[in-house]
Amino acid sequence: MDQWRTNRACPLLTAIALLCFSSLPSAAAVLPENRADMMYHSYSGGGVKVDGPALLVREGMNDKASLAASYYADSVSGASIDVVTTASPYKDKREEYGLSADYLYRDSLLSFSYTTSKESDYLADTFGFSIAQELFSGLTTVNLGYTTGHDVVKRNTDTTFEQTVDRYQYKVGLSQIITKSLIMSLNYEAVTDDGYLNNPYRSALVLGAAVPERYPRTRDSHAVALQVRKGLDFFDKQELRSSIKFDYRYFLDTWDITANSAELGYQQYFTKRWLADWHLRYYTQTKAVFYADSFSREFLYMARDKELSSFTEQSLGMKITYRWVDHGSFKFTQSFAYDYLKFNYDDFTDVRTRQPYAFNARTLQLFISFWY
Repeated sequence: MDQWRTNRACPLLTAIALLCFSSLPSAAAVLPENRADMMYHSYSGGGVKVDGPALLVREGMNDKASLAASYYADSVSGASIDVVTTASPYKDKREEYGLSADYLYRDSLLSFSYTTSKESDYLADTFGFSIAQELFSGLTTVNLGYTTGHDVVKRNTDTTFEQTVDRYQYKVGLSQIITKSLIMSLNYEAVTDDGYLNNPYRSALVLGAAVPERYPRTRDSHAVALQVRKGLDFFDKQELRSSIKFDYRYFLDTWDITANSAELGYQQYFTKRWLADWHLRYYTQTKAVFYADSFSREFLYMARDKELSSFTEQSLGMKITYRWVDHGSFKFTQSFAYDYLKFNYDDFTDVRTRQPYAFNARTLQLFISFWY
């Protein structure tokens, strides 16, 4: 069995999906718009298939408050490289429900959120709070956020097995409007994890023999991210109909992992109804201090999770949006997004070929969005 690994991957897919529902954050002094989004997502790569629907509905209560509810589901099946080497093929389903509220007070936007997710061997509950304060007539926005989560880890092969994980996340950010066509933001994030952090199904290799992985029970990480958005007037000097973006993020943690990611994108309107987006992303990371493809003897901590090894990832993607209706506050759009990803692992070996492991993946997303 290797179902637990999907619990680490699916929150990432959830975050990608929910981010795709919206563009840049609104100014602090404006409530989010009333809208409804429906999405189908699909991922295929490395012997794993993930697909399912997602829903998001947001409704303003008055000019001071807004409520939102979300649902995200995915069905996971396959036989990843971890399954091929140490476990058996699996199928599982994950469902996540979320509620959030925004309250506008003068130039401040207060946000509260709660999400809960469940699958056969993993339960997670997360609470969040953030505040965005607008300064200098809206040119500057300061963001502060705190999130806490409690997870329960189980093992389908052992009904008596149960462990917990507590997570704490702290965020601070600054957004600055430089000119009418240029905006920049700088964000810092710190995360503390405490509890059972490894996979109850996966094994490490010691002189070729499989032994259960052993991780430290604490992990602290820090990340700094820079975002730049620049409007362009290549095709229309009277109106900004295209833009470029650049994102950079640096990450490090107490497991001795460091990572760098950079993304470059271009967005262009073709008439008032068609919008195209292209983006290119590059990611690289170093391995954890207790990771090895194969150990010469047993150590206190040992891992052979390929996500803790040294690897690179490149992705190239596009998104096409068509606006069917645009009458005042009522809008109706459809979108199609596709990404091609390539993963190359430097020190994780495919035991079938004795070569460094590599695979390609594809993601597909179909959106329908209403504003009202």
